[in-house]
Amino acid sequence: MGMKNVRLRNPLARRSGTPTRSRASLGLLALPLAAVLIGATGCSSDDSGDSAKDTSASASTGAFPVSVDTKFGSITVKEQPQRVVALGWGDAETALALGVQPVGESDWLAFGGDGVGPWAKGLYTKSPEKIGTMEPEYEKIAALKPDLILDTKSSGDQTRYDTLSKIAPVIGVPKGGDQYKLSWEKQTQMVSTALGKKAEGDKLIKGVEDKFAAAAKAHPEFKDKTVTLASKTSVGWGAYVSGTGRVDFVERLGFKNNPVIEKQAGDAFSVSVSEENLDQFDADLVVTAPIGLKPAQVTSDALYKKIPAVADGHAMVFDEGGLSQAFATDSILSTAYAIDHVVPEFAKYVKK
Repeated sequence: MGMKNVRLRNPLARRSGTPTRSRASLGLLALPLAAVLIGATGCSSDDSGDSAKDTSASASTGAFPVSVDTKFGSITVKEQPQRVVALGWGDAETALALGVQPVGESDWLAFGGDGVGPWAKGLYTKSPEKIGTMEPEYEKIAALKPDLILDTKSSGDQTRYDTLSKIAPVIGVPKGGDQYKLSWEKQTQMVSTALGKKAEGDKLIKGVEDKFAAAAKAHPEFKDKTVTLASKTSVGWGAYVSGTGRVDFVERLGFKNNPVIEKQAGDAFSVSVSEENLDQFDADLVVTAPIGLKPAQVTSDALYKKIPAVADGHAMVFDEGGLSQAFATDSILSTAYAIDHVVPEFAKYVKK
């Protein structure tokens, strides 16, 4: 087809390629979550009997056509999609939670295997074709003959959307959703509507919202505490800002994002912080994710250790994968898992 790849901004805030991940670290996330989550929210799977069919989408009670509002206008899906390609961050896991198996997907965090987190393990009966993330192979996508492309959490780049829309209808980012600023909740609403499974999506959302409410109630010490969600890569330090999944997660628990960081927020999902200004990270809780680095490359940093919250023992550093990936993926499945497994870690370190 002769389509040209488009270079887009890296959502992991680094200039190098996707880091390799320790597969051993993924052993921390052995439990598949979808069955638990769907059962807890009363969303039974009537689609399991269709798993042997050569389609990615099973029958739905949703009425078609349906329309989804995006940055690029209202997108109409005329019929039940049968071959779905999921390109946006977390789009594949969202489709899987709804009982739909994409024929192609992008593996944003280099999980390997079926390209999804262990909380979605076993939800594919046939492995999907792997598609590039920031630079998707358009010819490969076209060869899959999709009738719907999900790209709800991505850069929001116009050229990317225009190129994909020549292949199939695209559910792109919503207004204001550029640069990966899309909550798991909005993502689930958009994907479930496009797949004709809005009722199922609403039930899943309600289940996770209830989990957040229960976690906040169980941890009143989080209320109005400040938090810094930092990262360190091979090119430097950064911190996430409101409107992104990580910050949305902690805000639902009662935390307030570090106001010093918030004042620097722009259109991107994070801000860069120079080594000499690491004191700006100080908060009631400092949470740092090493990206492409070992945790020791954070904890051994002399200026990091001088941050008051770090010196006082109110800072945690994620491992190379595991819980960090659950926290970062921000899909409906990974978010539910993170509530159960990341929140207790926060409780160990928050300043009381």
